[in-house]
Amino acid sequence: MNITFSSRELRDLVVAWIALGLAFAIFFAGGGQRAISMLLGGSFGLALVVSLLTAGVGFLLHEVAHKVVAVRYGQIAEFRADYSMLGIAIMSALVGFIFAAPGAVYHRGMLTEREHGLIALAGPATNLLLLVAFAPLFVAGLVLGSGILELIGARGLVINAFLAAFNMLPFASLDGRTVKAWSTPVFAGVLALSILLTVGLLLFVGF
Repeated sequence: MNITFSSRELRDLVVAWIALGLAFAIFFAGGGQRAISMLLGGSFGLALVVSLLTAGVGFLLHEVAHKVVAVRYGQIAEFRADYSMLGIAIMSALVGFIFAAPGAVYHRGMLTEREHGLIALAGPATNLLLLVAFAPLFVAGLVLGSGILELIGARGLVINAFLAAFNMLPFASLDGRTVKAWSTPVFAGVLALSILLTVGLLLFVGF
């Protein structure tokens, strides 16, 4: 299996990663005015780095997982950013909430319903697997008394659980709709697990 990325695809991934990191950093700051205050105070850069490493990495690996599985099934697959939606993500964060639909992996070729379902499932499943990576960071932050590690770990856990739950909703072009069309038990199981993890992590590690 040969995974390659075109120059346009790499550009779209990087732009979407940075735009989402910026949007989440503004959102975590509490909106535009507080983000500006943090920028003037010199602390916004840290907030941006944390968002790039949590929400940004979660998004990147989610999309790359879709591509890898699609290519595994013989598809021609590439990520395309939706620049208008990236703008909306940043604008929504400025007013205190966030709506992010940064783009999607588009593929072409003949597929079975099961293959369609597994390609869709790959993204949310990757977000759930990322919990295994962020949990040790959170624990290390607690043990070492490192607020930065604890923050990255906590946000990485909650954001990736939320991304899995959100993308498993069976609406519009979200992954859950395609997974449900293939297997209702798999859809229900992954959605329920993602929701439970999101709620549990919010209660346990905060946000």
